Amino acid sequence: MGRRKNSNDNNMNQSSHSHHSHNSKIRFEDPEEEEEETTQCSNNLDESMCDPECSDKAIDEPNDVSFMDGDDKTSADYYFDSYSHFGIHEEMLKDVVRTKTYQNVIYQNKFLFKDKVVLDVGAGTGILSLFCAKAGAAHVYAVECSHMADMAKEIVEANGFSNVITVLKGKIEEIDLPVAKVDIIISEWMGYFLLFENMLNTVLHARDKWLVEDGVVLPDKTSLYLTAIEDAEYKDDKIEFWNNVYGFDMSCIKKQALMEPLVDTVDQNQIVTNCQLLKTMDISKMAPGDASFTAPFKLVAERDDYIHALVAYFDVSFTKCHKLTGFSTGPRSRVTHWKQTVLYLEDVLTICEGEAIVGSLAVAQNKKNPRDVDIMLKYSLNGRRCMVSKTQHYKMR
Repeated sequence: MGRRKNSNDNNMNQSSHSHHSHNSKIRFEDPEEEEEETTQCSNNLDESMCDPECSDKAIDEPNDVSFMDGDDKTSADYYFDSYSHFGIHEEMLKDVVRTKTYQNVIYQNKFLFKDKVVLDVGAGTGILSLFCAKAGAAHVYAVECSHMADMAKEIVEANGFSNVITVLKGKIEEIDLPVAKVDIIISEWMGYFLLFENMLNTVLHARDKWLVEDGVVLPDKTSLYLTAIEDAEYKDDKIEFWNNVYGFDMSCIKKQALMEPLVDTVDQNQIVTNCQLLKTMDISKMAPGDASFTAPFKLVAERDDYIHALVAYFDVSFTKCHKLTGFSTGPRSRVTHWKQTVLYLEDVLTICEGEAIVGSLAVAQNKKNPRDVDIMLKYSLNGRRCMVSKTQHYKMR
């Protein structure tokens, strides 16, 4: 996935949502600044619906494994295998927005962790567990299913926390904890498009099984947003390319290319419409089924332009902290490893300022592989220069 033109790596984590109606203020930390400093950012944690489920980070999983003799692994096995490689963890740890926000949440809210029992779901290298131990947790249970669990044990020992952190290798749904209940569940479960890889259900399972009443889930709120962009250059490069490949018509591949959302960074100057909040999920209260949903949207053009794609991104909030903390993965915020998710439209829409694309976005787990996400987009534009009404299907896999 190449970088887009004028990618906004240097943008600090500032408000990307000045055009929403806001009920609440949220402080999005700029992770590179002093831990005490925060940048004020208005955000839209409207009390709307409750949203998706997803997982750790997305990786390109091997799809075709038929060349392996006697291979009886499921896609879930490959999912965990992919997290055995240090490269994926390196990318996540080097995502300063992600990792520093968690560090600040833990170190600046020691009152939450002091003498408490913590469960780290999908612990990876154990970094969050180490933060919690350092913040004074009585005990941390770090659960990791991939072979990275063996590394995490070594890391815990090397840093002198073996008496506080217990690394457990296995699936949350299958392991036994040595305690009946925990006070805090912490996890970094979010995937591309928030829901890809569907690790959210694992967190909810852990919550229902082990969290004490009035226990804390970190993070506890996520919100998914949608906007529309002009993207002629990149759409030509990724989609129209198949019309003529060295003189041959390969346009049958276009259908497939259109169905696969592109994870990439979007330049904020490409944004043509307002941003719409699709769904907010309260991780402490929601039911697993709430991660599948259909949300209406209305995207109003802020200028005359062409629209080639819709773009989804998400915000993450820790509302139980001393001061509301979180981060955004939107195009107007500092880039994270989640980037944004681009859904290309079959047609190029010509839109005039003030006109609106209206429709709905339906999100559901794939029936065959629950880690994949099926997206159905219905949209229509009834404008002066363009009238269109269409349904498109996408698969994140």
